[in-house]
Amino acid sequence: MEHQNHAGSGADADAGALQNMEPNGGMPVFDHQMLGQANPEAVAALMAGQPFIPDPSLGSVPMADGTFMLPMMMPNGLPMQLPTNTVSADDIALYDRQIRLWGIAAQEKIQNAHILLITMRGLAHEIAKNLVLAGVGSITLLDGSSVTEADLGCQFFLSEGGEGLVGQNRAEAASHALRKLNPRVQVHVDPESVTAKGPSYFAAYDVVIATDLDPGTFNIINTATRINGRPFYAAGTHGMYGFIFSDLIEHDYIISREAGNVSTTPKQESRTRSITDVKTKRDGGKTIESVSKRELYSTWFLASDVAVLPREYTSSKRRLKSVTPALSCLRALWEFKQLQGNRLPSNREDLKLFTQIATQKHKALSLPSETLRPEFLRSFLQNLGSEIAPVTAILGGQLAQDVINVLGQSQQPIQNMVILDGNTMEAPMYPLHPELELGASLLSVPNADAASAAANPMVPGDIHMFGAGDVAFPAASVPMPNADVAGPVMDGMGAVSAETQPVDAAQAAHTQPLQTQGAPDMEKQTSNEAPKENTSA
Repeated sequence: MEHQNHAGSGADADAGALQNMEPNGGMPVFDHQMLGQANPEAVAALMAGQPFIPDPSLGSVPMADGTFMLPMMMPNGLPMQLPTNTVSADDIALYDRQIRLWGIAAQEKIQNAHILLITMRGLAHEIAKNLVLAGVGSITLLDGSSVTEADLGCQFFLSEGGEGLVGQNRAEAASHALRKLNPRVQVHVDPESVTAKGPSYFAAYDVVIATDLDPGTFNIINTATRINGRPFYAAGTHGMYGFIFSDLIEHDYIISREAGNVSTTPKQESRTRSITDVKTKRDGGKTIESVSKRELYSTWFLASDVAVLPREYTSSKRRLKSVTPALSCLRALWEFKQLQGNRLPSNREDLKLFTQIATQKHKALSLPSETLRPEFLRSFLQNLGSEIAPVTAILGGQLAQDVINVLGQSQQPIQNMVILDGNTMEAPMYPLHPELELGASLLSVPNADAASAAANPMVPGDIHMFGAGDVAFPAASVPMPNADVAGPVMDGMGAVSAETQPVDAAQAAHTQPLQTQGAPDMEKQTSNEAPKENTSA
């Protein structure tokens, strides 16, 4: 199983108030001067929340001019502010085990970190648990939804209150048990919806984590985090399947290791990773080298649909065959939700459309058609909308550990997509990037249509990122390619044909309010298929 261990246990960290907060304790307002210096067309493109590109292109994708954002997108390799909390003797005693793993300096950075966690479902509970036990400075729970009876099944912070919590705000209900895990960590609750926030809201946090949201909202939040130069994680689960996406923009970290026979020198290790500096020292009879590296990232908008697998995959039939079809199915689900107002497939026609899109995504990734089997499609569809505790525990632990690694700058981070298949108990990582520039110079959306931008100028003032009043969301008509799935997909009522039909993309789902995910209206079944052997990437 390729996944990292859960974050270290313990409890501690006196954390001050959130950085960049207003003197009265309120959230910061949007800085109008920031937009005044921007290219209006580029900003309009950023905030438009364009629908996903249904047919990924391996050619060039026109991008907006991102030069105006460079001063704001500083690499997060070094702390943007000096630490305000130091590691005390009590902290050392409390966090002794994890300090032995990542050191005092990393623990200090962790204790001064302010985390924003969006949507408190089962996956977010696991993430919050691990980060609070590791001793982050503060964590803010942002969720405007209320607890339902379905939430009580997989969200363990609600176990004490039981049915008495139904109807309460989901973030507030989870905060009481979370505070008990580590009283020294400040747990803040924001009961508003993320749709009520402007871009400047995200500047107060060192890391932004969004879970179980629709793809359009992920895209818009990622745009805001890029504007503010903040690391961003997106994650979600559907029964036995799940994913983690990370956009750290540009991340510097140091690997300390015993020097080998061949000296390490600054160089480009891969398209996304480079060695920037190497220092050596003697420790007893050994030579220890500290290798400084930098990772470059692309955005959710590109990685979730336009990006292709790297050359080491596309040049090897064996590696392509080992790529989990869950990647194609997740991409198909994200596009389906964009086309269908953020709802899940729930009837025969939906399953037919989903099959067509999944086949298209599979082809776009150059994956062999035989790996996208009808049995897998059926299993994936039957898991949609559900939460399974072991899956959220694995994925939440891995994401939390990566956040700790990023804060401590001592381990190689996720690059940039992890796909979990609970049936095979594998969570391979895939670096998904388009053939474009990476890092701080990359914007999150293509150029907006010039005429549309001129007809719908940005309204001065605090921008409402999720509203339809500021910018238009153009519709598109997307023809789907022929689907050649090796057999019919069953929906419990009959076979679903994979015939080609044109898909009319309605107004992008970004203009819709956020919806709580629900299980599709189909019979849930447990797959009797034995797990297939697969080689993780």
